[in-house]
Amino acid sequence: MQPPTRHVVYGCESSHHPVEDDENMPTTLLVRAEYDGRMQTPPSTRMRTLGAFLPFVVVSIVHVAALAAESPLAVPTKALLMPLLAVPVLLDARRIIALRSRTPVMLLLGALFFSWLGDEAGLFFPFAPELPLMLGFFGIAHVAYIVLFLRVLRVRRLPLWTVVYGLWWMLMLVTLGPHTGPLLVGVGAYGLVLAGTAATAARCTPIIALGGAFFLLSDSILAFRLFLPDAMPAWTSPAVMLTYTLGQGLLVWGALRALRVSPSSNPAAASEEVVR
Repeated sequence: MQPPTRHVVYGCESSHHPVEDDENMPTTLLVRAEYDGRMQTPPSTRMRTLGAFLPFVVVSIVHVAALAAESPLAVPTKALLMPLLAVPVLLDARRIIALRSRTPVMLLLGALFFSWLGDEAGLFFPFAPELPLMLGFFGIAHVAYIVLFLRVLRVRRLPLWTVVYGLWWMLMLVTLGPHTGPLLVGVGAYGLVLAGTAATAARCTPIIALGGAFFLLSDSILAFRLFLPDAMPAWTSPAVMLTYTLGQGLLVWGALRALRVSPSSNPAAASEEVVR
């Protein structure tokens, strides 16, 4: 009898007997990476992923530069950001569904879709107040991220240092609350889900945690620009989008990296799953 061997199918470890290639099995299920004590992503997959992110990176740089130069290119490039960031998700969707399920793919695409609506609320809905729509659409995007982080991508307990996000929320309300007028409740609720995204991202990999922090920083700068515009210098306009594109890009990049790893290879998440 041939001894059991270990295989990785899209990051999913198996300690069963060798799997013979079946001509009827989808090609995407036959790609294996060698197991050397930790889950690895094949070099070809990494290169394809980096290539898929390249258009988003290039357009992000052009967009931030256009904002700094007050160029009309800022408008069309902003509209391209989230659709381009969805490209690597779509390219990895089949592999993620084979390893996990449709849920993380739909949550990621949902977060990007509602972020896109928030980015372009004024363009898509010129007949409605822009700021409340932005708060609503981005609020939905944050809820999608929170569910993704808590149900799929968590690898550790909530770090103690994330208490800073609660303090941030209280400080922002005290500082900006008197200037928000009738939007106080909406701004406060949005701040909660924004802090929730940053905090739950801290339960995931460092890349995702950094993305959540950049997203929160971006919206913090934007909030001051919206409600205390006289106190904000001109350079904060490109700073909003620089930190925003970094935040969103890191969240998606980190999520896709984590989703290529089998849930069974994450002892922390697996043990929590058993408890639940």
